Amino acid sequence: MVYIEITLDVNPLVPFADIIMCELGEVGYESFVSTSTGFKAYIPKDLYNENLLKQTLNVYTECKVKYSIEEIPDQNWNAVWENSHEPVMVEDFCWVYAPFHGTNNSCQYNILIEPKMSFGTAHHSTTYMMLSLIRDEEMVGKRVLDMGSGTGVLSILAEKRGAKHIEAIDNDEWAYRNALENVENNNCHNIDVLLGDASLLTNNKKFDIIIANINRNILLRDMHRYINVLEKGGTLLLSGFYSHDIPSIQEEAEKLGMKFDCHKERNEWVACRFIKM
Repeated sequence: MVYIEITLDVNPLVPFADIIMCELGEVGYESFVSTSTGFKAYIPKDLYNENLLKQTLNVYTECKVKYSIEEIPDQNWNAVWENSHEPVMVEDFCWVYAPFHGTNNSCQYNILIEPKMSFGTAHHSTTYMMLSLIRDEEMVGKRVLDMGSGTGVLSILAEKRGAKHIEAIDNDEWAYRNALENVENNNCHNIDVLLGDASLLTNNKKFDIIIANINRNILLRDMHRYINVLEKGGTLLLSGFYSHDIPSIQEEAEKLGMKFDCHKERNEWVACRFIKM
């Protein structure tokens, strides 16, 4: 398949590069690679629409975006990834790598992720922070729900840390298939990957830990569904929003019987931990 590579220079870089990346992911762009001045975005040639690209970029008047376009022939695609996609070290405990990288024996956990989508390779700040929160959580014997699971990287770490059962749910069929592949490649046996959304959550399902790395609006809309299936004393880990969104997220969570415990920040993105009272 022939792809179009869009190289974008974004000024200021933070937080707009991540915001625009998320927006492009919603309109068909499949993969992203961060650069020092912005990022590269990839989309199949038959799906590329320059007018749609311009419309998406023109929304963000607070920043300046320059871009260039290059066609990537099918036979060069793997080489493009190998030259541009870097492994990620998460706080010296977790190595997230692609098949063309090596493992890291100095890390406690190695997670193999096919680099087909950026939201779940740990390059994005929210994924990085959620991996860190999972490291700090007692996982042995726990039942875990991973909403908006993407590549499945968070579920995979949860199993490696001893969770006895994980449900990984995403409403994107491409992400669903990618997660199935990554679960198999990491020899995981306790993860059920499901295609769908929060409507799959029923009262006969209960979880000790719920992970949701999505976005502010979906979290606010579906939080009551998550908490309804969370055991008393259970943990809710949320990310996909900015520091200025904490008050609205915290207000909704506390209204539903949760207690704010702590949060992490990285490049203006936030990950929060709540406990069900």
